Amino acid sequence: MSKRVAFYTLGCKLNFSETSAIGRIFQDAGYEPAPFNSRADVYVINTCSVTDNADKKCRKVVREALKYSPDAYVAIVGCYAQLKPREIAEIPGVDMVLGAAEKFNIIEHINDLTKQPKALIRHAPIDETNQFIPAFSIGDRTRTFLKVQDGCDYSCTFCTIPMARGISRSGTIAELVDQAEKIAASGVKEIVLTGVNIGDFGIRNGKREDRFLDLVKELDGVTGIDRFRISSIEPNLLSNDIIDFVSQSNRFVPHFHMPLQSGSDKVLRLMRRRYQRELYAERVARIKALMPDCCIGVDVIVGFPGESREDFLETYHFLNGLDISYLHVFTYSERENTIAAQMEGAVPGAQRGERSKMLHILSEKKRRAFYQTQLERTQHVLFEGDVKDGYMHGFSRNYVKVRTPYDPLLVNEIVPVRLSHITDEGEVEAAEITPVYNTH
Repeated sequence: MSKRVAFYTLGCKLNFSETSAIGRIFQDAGYEPAPFNSRADVYVINTCSVTDNADKKCRKVVREALKYSPDAYVAIVGCYAQLKPREIAEIPGVDMVLGAAEKFNIIEHINDLTKQPKALIRHAPIDETNQFIPAFSIGDRTRTFLKVQDGCDYSCTFCTIPMARGISRSGTIAELVDQAEKIAASGVKEIVLTGVNIGDFGIRNGKREDRFLDLVKELDGVTGIDRFRISSIEPNLLSNDIIDFVSQSNRFVPHFHMPLQSGSDKVLRLMRRRYQRELYAERVARIKALMPDCCIGVDVIVGFPGESREDFLETYHFLNGLDISYLHVFTYSERENTIAAQMEGAVPGAQRGERSKMLHILSEKKRRAFYQTQLERTQHVLFEGDVKDGYMHGFSRNYVKVRTPYDPLLVNEIVPVRLSHITDEGEVEAAEITPVYNTH
């Protein structure tokens, strides 16, 4: 019988694309994929260092894996594995820890799955991690995350990503177009472009050879993909040329996720962000002038060292006045070996929690206000295969979440939908669906 391998991914969309790529490496080596909640010979856990309690989450997932298969071989990869390999190696049940440069060579490292008294560590210094390894997620017929860039050359004072992933680097445009064409052949309708700092796309061997706009233009010509969606992109790298192109494109959808982190110029300087709030407001204004129905998501951090109540209220009022659609709110937490962790002016935990709650409420207000503008309109919705309480869900081009009673003929189809009302759960009910089915 084939050996079975199961995966668990913590963290971002980029991690999910890389887990899928590692999964294909195992399949090419003759392994059979298995659900995580079943018996497997190997469990691979892809970790994250950005969110809180990375250690606790990793330990819990390892324990869960060993419940299903007590003698299984457990390998840990990802950002947390690069930053804290020895700490992870001490977790009971872990057999191997692979750093950023080694994770895509996992088959070579695993060998015969013999468990040793101590976990093996394969971990090179991060400055040796300079190759771009292509990756895209597979498993959801509706949407795929395509990795276009990795690493980061920025030096934000709160961030460990450069230490976990290394320098900014990218594949070639030709390679990424080829991957998009392969994805299209699998029947996927939407590709989400992902990376650590995707606006910095185009660096190879330490030199800039392309621009993100060049990639966008080439992908726009790929047939078979109905939608391309740009994931998080820095406001200083979201150029007017990119905004203008998306506004005219039939494939790139009107949805941007643009991190702000703070609406206080003082705090932005402490964070070493590469813009001030005025530039951010200009970007939002241009997007909305060209695409009034565009969805704009925002990342924001509360409780950063030195953030006074006045600074936070400046952020709150700035966000409240912007024509944005939703927030991703992060409560600042100290990260080892970052400049911010050594800064004075730590904000008490209770105040961090209070500020987070205020922005979560604001986010819900913004989302509902945006959804309200879309009611009684007809939008093209791509429905997914998930079913919850008899309903299936999908997203419009401008990222409105829509629900309708489950219909198997709608799975992985883009159909015109008239939007009725906002449900108690904060989704939009489909009032009328035009029965246009492209059955396969």
